[in-house]
Amino acid sequence: MKFISWNVNGLRACREKGFEEAFARLDADCFCLQETKLQEGQIDIAFDGYESYWNYAEKKGYSGTCIFTRIRPLSVTYGLGQEEHDHEGRVITLEFDDLYLVTVYTPNSQDELRRLDYRMTWDDAFRRYILDLDARKPVVFCGDLNVAHQEIDLKNPKTNRRNAGFTDEEREKFGVMLQSGFTDTFRFFHPDLEGAYSWWSYRFKSRERNTGWRIDYFVTSERLNDRLRSAAIHNEILGSDHCPVELVID
Repeated sequence: MKFISWNVNGLRACREKGFEEAFARLDADCFCLQETKLQEGQIDIAFDGYESYWNYAEKKGYSGTCIFTRIRPLSVTYGLGQEEHDHEGRVITLEFDDLYLVTVYTPNSQDELRRLDYRMTWDDAFRRYILDLDARKPVVFCGDLNVAHQEIDLKNPKTNRRNAGFTDEEREKFGVMLQSGFTDTFRFFHPDLEGAYSWWSYRFKSRERNTGWRIDYFVTSERLNDRLRSAAIHNEILGSDHCPVELVID
């Protein structure tokens, strides 16, 4: 199975920059999107052989997730099932025969870390949700997790300390998730690879200079490790300030 995850930073805008061509080229069994920035009925997009599932934020033009899948799921769940976390369209879960697939758009802690406290609450709630799924069958979760876990995961770690996405608190929460029995699949295959990023600011020609961050992930239950075949970052694909990331498993 081939999985792709991409924060498109507005699907309508990304569509004008080659989204459908990238979709066809990547040829995934499941294609997960974050930050679609849509309400129901605002886009007409479909692909032969795929079903699609959408979770919209209540706030217009904000957040939102989607999954296109060739494999019909046994069940579909939207959100975490918790009122305080389910207004922004951030989570979709598909249940398949032998695993759960979850796409997630993790809240950003924002400028001056004004949403860091909520982010900590979210991280705890999301970890509990994933662990509950994992108790039933293995989990693959993916998306823009809005955290660079280690210094190797961003270009300028020293000057970004205490910035959103690279606080000690956010990094620690992600570490706790991995210690709970999960694998950062890109680092599973590329433990020491530097300069591998999935997001670049639109400012200062950051992408041209590869001044980026790796904040888009595929994370899997550790018991899937023997089924992992490859993980990649498609930094050659434009259309968003993020690029697609990929996982292939047996």
